[in-house]
Amino acid sequence: MNNETVKKMGDMRLYGMQTAFKAFVEQPPSVSFTNDEMAQYLVQSEWDDRKHRSLQRNIKTAKFRYVADVNGIDFSEKRELDKNQIDRLFTCEFIKKAQDVFITGSTGTGKSYLASAIGHQACLLGFKVFYTNTAKLMSALKMAKADGSHLRELNKIEKQDLLILDDFGIQAFDASARALLMDIVEDRHGKHSTIIASQVPVRNWYDVIGEQTIADAILDRLVHQSVRVELKGESLRKNRKEQTDKTN
Repeated sequence: MNNETVKKMGDMRLYGMQTAFKAFVEQPPSVSFTNDEMAQYLVQSEWDDRKHRSLQRNIKTAKFRYVADVNGIDFSEKRELDKNQIDRLFTCEFIKKAQDVFITGSTGTGKSYLASAIGHQACLLGFKVFYTNTAKLMSALKMAKADGSHLRELNKIEKQDLLILDDFGIQAFDASARALLMDIVEDRHGKHSTIIASQVPVRNWYDVIGEQTIADAILDRLVHQSVRVELKGESLRKNRKEQTDKTN
């Protein structure tokens, strides 16, 4: 093996190519490669490795609450979920159209899981995603505002292909939080998608946001062409606990 070549591949951060070259030299394939085929093999290996590392980086950066995917979604009859609608959301076409998605339902019905699963699928398709608890985000932005770094943070949020605001409405918005929410919504409107997961019905969001004029401005931008998913049924967390107690 040409160790100098392998080292140079590592120095140039061609890790996929480096791994493929070492594997080729250590265990040559039964069929010989032409020069073109060898070049294609090495380039494809590097491409695949970079795509994989990019995906893992995007998933880590997204900070999902759950490791979730479509296979973990409960489509039982009592949930009254429209599977066709969910399947459409998992194509992530709504992101390409810059549509927003509202996921509502009682505590424990799987809102956060569904939002995380859609977000994970978006990462797999190459979109940049950021998941956050709404109250924690507002608190962090208020602290950033104190040292002047909030504009940089708002800029990061604006650039996300998909923003997931979970537990929206758990805490009412004060004047500072309203202004920050307005900034986020205005920056992203018509350009990027936002998923809002909330146990508060959409009709009550005016009360949660407060201050009629700002609430009107925010919801006018969010509600336009939005997709709504309402989760029904008993708490999944409660059901899982009862099943665990029975087995114990």
